[in-house]
Amino acid sequence: MFVLGAALGSFLNVVIYRLPRGESLVRPRSHCPHCGAPIAARDNVPIVSYLILRGRCRNCGRPIAARYPLVELTSGILLVAVWLASATWLQFVSGGLLILMLVPITFIDLEHQIVPDVITYPGIAVGLLLGAAGGRFVDAALTSAVAGAFFLLIILVSRGGMGGGDVKLAALLGAFLGWPNTGVAIFAAFVLGAAAGVFLLATRRRSRKDPIPFGPALAAGGVIALFAGGPILRWYLGP
Repeated sequence: MFVLGAALGSFLNVVIYRLPRGESLVRPRSHCPHCGAPIAARDNVPIVSYLILRGRCRNCGRPIAARYPLVELTSGILLVAVWLASATWLQFVSGGLLILMLVPITFIDLEHQIVPDVITYPGIAVGLLLGAAGGRFVDAALTSAVAGAFFLLIILVSRGGMGGGDVKLAALLGAFLGWPNTGVAIFAAFVLGAAAGVFLLATRRRSRKDPIPFGPALAAGGVIALFAGGPILRWYLGP
């Protein structure tokens, strides 16, 4: 499962780099973003090739972004975690697909401050279909609609304090996680987002006028809810 997750993470790196730039995810083959040289198969092994090459392109010697092995490692670890936490194949497929969407959304939003519709719209549809397969379509549909409406209300009240992509990402989480786990995800996202904002302001890496992407916090909240939603609710609500 780790090898599969790392291999899928390698493809997610292609998605993260090419999707915001409007490039094809299929052609041309993987290449160095600096010199354009095609990456040989031996240099395209997830994580391992990065370590062997010491983080540099074999052709031009320029550094390869640490994001590449980070995405592969994260995808591998999370897929293993989903596998271990799943009691059924449906749970594994649902959790695995959610993870494989949240990873590229996180990195794309961090770099470009967008949450791609091409991921969230199909993701919502898939989440609803999986919810129907698990006998919880009504829960998935209602939670998705309410979560999206909640963030839309925030946008209207704050006059643009958040982006439309956050609305769709919240709806995506609602479709996959249902209620009350989506509530846990949103609560965790606000806590993480506030903490990150305070840290960035305190270290002067951002000013009050600089936008701070909220998608990564929502994605992290979704992961927390996926693995620990139940225990968190039991702890919070008490016996």
